[in-house]
Amino acid sequence: MADIVVPRPASTILLLRDSKAAKVDGKSRDEVEVFMMVRHYEIDFNSGALVFPGGSVDKGDKEIIANPALYSGGAGLDETALSFRIAAIRETFEESGILLARPKGAKELVDAKRASEIEAAHRTALNDGKISFLKVLTDNGMVLALDELVPYAHWITPEGMPKRFDTWFFLAAAPPDQLGAHDGKESTDSIWVSPREALEGGETGRFKLPFPTTRNLIKLGKQNSVQAALADSRGKQIVTVTPVMTKTATGRQLRIPIEAGYDGDVFDVGALG
Repeated sequence: MADIVVPRPASTILLLRDSKAAKVDGKSRDEVEVFMMVRHYEIDFNSGALVFPGGSVDKGDKEIIANPALYSGGAGLDETALSFRIAAIRETFEESGILLARPKGAKELVDAKRASEIEAAHRTALNDGKISFLKVLTDNGMVLALDELVPYAHWITPEGMPKRFDTWFFLAAAPPDQLGAHDGKESTDSIWVSPREALEGGETGRFKLPFPTTRNLIKLGKQNSVQAALADSRGKQIVTVTPVMTKTATGRQLRIPIEAGYDGDVFDVGALG
């Protein structure tokens, strides 16, 4: 039997904003929008897929943990939980330029103008490994806003896959006027899109949606405002999802825990993205 690949810790954020009322089935309905990106086709995991910004936890995230002055909202969290949250904010900044942080001593999130200045000065160097996120924070007097993150989901790639991730999904209200943009390297496009529109795009072939992304979009689409989405998830128990894949006469099937609160527990699927 082949060795089971150990999943790599990773994090992602569903950045949310309210949108104008849309016509759905002939009726006007308020919706949320979420920031999503198209992965570069040469990336070896989820290539070409429409996904939320995120990526792997790295050792630099643990260096930030050692300096509590660099983050707020970490009370009661152990090192593992902190590393997932710090990685989520770092990866989101690297991939979108959106910064969930506050100037030291401030109560409000960094404004869009200052965030843009920090992004212009440091994002490329950070992505190229020429500067650490810790240095970006210290040089610019920033404190990570971990308290803005609401745990939403926890997915682990099925056993038997050649590349596996242990991924925490978080919700966060997008900082005012920070619009975000893809980096042109790991991702080739970026959009603010309602869950409804993203799912419709997945059905028509406009978007390639990985299985976990589809499930979380369906779940998110039940909420009609950012505050409703955050309130619904805040304090909820998160059920870890490790899909179990089996072959059937007509293809493949994935089973997930019904307790996780998605749109079912057994799904017929094609190739996994």
